Amino acid sequence: MKRLIEIRTYRLKPGMAEAFHQAVHGLAVPMLKSRNMDVVAYGHSDHEEATYYLIRSYESREALEQEQNAFYGSSDWKDGPRKELVDRIDSYMNTLIWVSAEAIESLRELNQA
Repeated sequence: MKRLIEIRTYRLKPGMAEAFHQAVHGLAVPMLKSRNMDVVAYGHSDHEEATYYLIRSYESREALEQEQNAFYGSSDWKDGPRKELVDRIDSYMNTLIWVSAEAIESLRELNQA
């Protein structure tokens, strides 16, 4: 079975790496998970300190659009962790890839190491 993963890569403003991680780990990821969104992995990139990634999994492109529209349009997000994150981001890029369920399970290990 294939699933769609979204790899969101953030370029952070200088000196914001640790504060951004704390906001993702303590605010955004718990909120995403409470909405049953599949957070596969997140963390600092090995590429450079000011780069961060968040990987999520979806059943389909339609599921991605529905979940993201509901989440990013919610007042919980807008009045909650959004500002903590947005103020620390210089830019970001999304990449969508179809992968196997086994590949997703391998990616989950990134946060268990």
